[in-house]
Amino acid sequence: MLYPLIRSILFNFPTEDVHYFSMNMLRSGCNAGLVRGLIQSAFQYKHPQLEREVFGLNFSNPIGLGAGFDKNALYLQELEALGFGFVEIGTVTPLPQDGNDKPRLFRLPADKALVNRMGFNNHGVKVIAARLQQWQHKNGSRPGRMIVGGNIGKNKVTPNEDAWKDYEICFTTLFDHVDYFVVNVSSPNTPGLRELQEKDSLRKILSHLQTLNHNHAQPKPLLLKIAPDLTEAQLDDIIDLAFEVQLSGLVATNTTISREGLQTPAAQVQNIGAGGLSGKPVQQHATEVLQYLTKGLQGKIPVIASGGIFTGEDAAEKFKAGAALVQVWTGFIYEGPSIVKNIGKYLVNHR
Repeated sequence: MLYPLIRSILFNFPTEDVHYFSMNMLRSGCNAGLVRGLIQSAFQYKHPQLEREVFGLNFSNPIGLGAGFDKNALYLQELEALGFGFVEIGTVTPLPQDGNDKPRLFRLPADKALVNRMGFNNHGVKVIAARLQQWQHKNGSRPGRMIVGGNIGKNKVTPNEDAWKDYEICFTTLFDHVDYFVVNVSSPNTPGLRELQEKDSLRKILSHLQTLNHNHAQPKPLLLKIAPDLTEAQLDDIIDLAFEVQLSGLVATNTTISREGLQTPAAQVQNIGAGGLSGKPVQQHATEVLQYLTKGLQGKIPVIASGGIFTGEDAAEKFKAGAALVQVWTGFIYEGPSIVKNIGKYLVNHR
């Protein structure tokens, strides 16, 4: 009950600044063993019914945090303390980049939504790989540890015809340090990136990554994250390609460029400008895309559901639509640090 009050205070300050302030405060707390223990006891919820095996990995629970929250693998200890079963770091690019000009992250409280145009701001794959190596050294063999996925993309300055090279660099550099990969070609905030969702462009990137992948004795699960704005014909292409290149899974969906049906005044939305919309407004359509994909994939390729998940009921709806796992992001901002525990309890009690 305390979080709504805290949120009402934090929402008076710039969104991106609050993000780093909150996570740095949490990190300070987790660096003290006693405080970390209190955080874990307050927010973690473990139950055998929540355990999942998906694409060959063992998840302590099916509730993850989507890419874009911990872009630089700075807060893995803290996010695990909050009970997440898995976290996707990134999006990571070969070279460090600052991203788009600030402000670039906006709240729409009336809609329980966010608009972001971050632009793949990150420290670059070498720095992030080193951070992940440290995490792995401390936690790699610990039973029930949090699963870490690597979400990879291309640098803004890289032309689309050379995008496959950027994905190769990220894949190769992170290979030994993440549990699975997600290829991100669906962010609306890197010019031209979504053009890579076309079948031929995607085939080139994914086939090349799978060739690299299968040169290893133990290949890593390779997934693709898609936009909610694709047509059924484009979704059919994604389904065909998923089978053709033997993807391990899909993530559905990223943010939307649509602004339909918002409660926030149109002038305010227009003033915010371009960016990907996430949260409650994307929930229904993301679920429709999920249902379409799971029907076409016939249960042979698992899908991680993302988009508008705030409560246990929201997560249960995604599982009913065929999801193997779920990811939160905007819901975490609005619901607070109890989100994983609340969703987990609901899933167990309404099984």
